[in-house]
Amino acid sequence: MKAWLIALSAVVTRENLRFVRQRGRFLAALVRPLVWLIVFAAGFRAALGVSIIPPYQTYITYEVYILPGLCGMIQLFNGMQSSLALVYDQEMGSMRLLLTSPLPRWWLLFSKLLAGVIVSILQVAVFLGIAALTGITVPPVGYVAVLPALVISGLMLGAFGLLISSTVRQLENFAGVMNFVIFPMFFLSSALYPLWKMAESSPLLRDICALNPFTYAVELIRFALYGELDLTALVWVGTCFILFMLAALWGYNPARAMLRSKG
Repeated sequence: MKAWLIALSAVVTRENLRFVRQRGRFLAALVRPLVWLIVFAAGFRAALGVSIIPPYQTYITYEVYILPGLCGMIQLFNGMQSSLALVYDQEMGSMRLLLTSPLPRWWLLFSKLLAGVIVSILQVAVFLGIAALTGITVPPVGYVAVLPALVISGLMLGAFGLLISSTVRQLENFAGVMNFVIFPMFFLSSALYPLWKMAESSPLLRDICALNPFTYAVELIRFALYGELDLTALVWVGTCFILFMLAALWGYNPARAMLRSKG
């Protein structure tokens, strides 16, 4: 058990040091949702009306409504950035050395995931702080209750990115994969529009959004920010995390990689 904790500490420390040295990554993670929150929200609010009715039947401004979706956006992009780092580690050979250690492969990959989740939570905390300074706030209990939701949603999105990285072998191909995955997941979700509003436009799009795992990550965060628990979202996010993690473990099997390299 001591060796497991040492490995976890080493992986988390390495990922956090990498994040600290990449200041542009931190700024990009904040600028992107802030632009959506401050600039684009005005246009969306004009299209949807001043207020909308979320599932808990209280009127809120559009900025407050999309706040959980933008928190999810931060975690989604962070998960993809962590996956990009994994592809780089694969090219450099450090990932192969990590996976050939005597510790279980699932624990090493979980350590990678947990390191990414910690980074994403720090980014979300700063984002929520800046949003509060602009007057966009949630109940005080929400800032505490949202922490478990961010951990679970971060693990699910990180496992999804881990799965993607196991299928990509070159950095040049990863940028296209990121754009193909991130934007459909974000826009075809409840991050920007409630599902009932989507159904008014197209029932098919509403059904697609209802099958999107990112939708349930956003709803889990949204209800948590108001001190409530969306049990359906929790079950979906937990199930998707397990499925993505199992698929990533299969993708990162060193024996499978060796057979593939031999043709």
